[in-house]
Amino acid sequence: MKVGMKRWIRKTDPKFSERNPTKRPPNRIGIIERREFNLEENIVNILKSIGEDPTREGLLNTPKRVKKAYDFLTSGYHADIKKVVNGAIFEERTEGMILVRDIELYSLCEHHLLPFYGRAHVAYLPNQKIIGISKIPRIVDVFARRLQVQERLTEQIAYAVQEVLDPQGVAVVIKAKHLCMMMRGVEKQNSELFTSCLLGAFKENMVTRSEFLDLIRTGST
Repeated sequence: MKVGMKRWIRKTDPKFSERNPTKRPPNRIGIIERREFNLEENIVNILKSIGEDPTREGLLNTPKRVKKAYDFLTSGYHADIKKVVNGAIFEERTEGMILVRDIELYSLCEHHLLPFYGRAHVAYLPNQKIIGISKIPRIVDVFARRLQVQERLTEQIAYAVQEVLDPQGVAVVIKAKHLCMMMRGVEKQNSELFTSCLLGAFKENMVTRSEFLDLIRTGST
């Protein structure tokens, strides 16, 4: 674990592995408490280390702005899925697939702390229960607003929906662009990363899986 991350305390099952969060449902990562430390002072040190003058007018309030930005961009660590769902689960005997497509997401790559952004497609096959449609994008945001890798983010969203609804199946596909790959490193500006997680009927039933894939392809941006 990187030194900076030692400041985070995870209230989790000790069996959870940072290297392999799928050893148990990854959405069950507990709420994380952040120890108090002077983030603004650390930003000042970063500015100094790259040869900038943190006292000049344009940078004078930058440490405060960066702290505020990071508080928002990492707010998912402190979100409680039960509070996010807020009881918006309803008994309903519908049998058709439910899909929320093209959910915009923004996250931070945990390797370089650079943004990646894209769209998520989330579907489930109900098991006599449905969820308020706005709750699925909110679940996406809970996990996107953390330091992430896209592969883990995809699985966390899928397992969260699975745990909340206990449906017959869940499918999540994310397509995203990573600035760590676009503006540095290989500098491939047109590259995109696709990741998927299929659970239950979407993994086991080819017809269900094909229906989902056809729906997300139709008119997809």
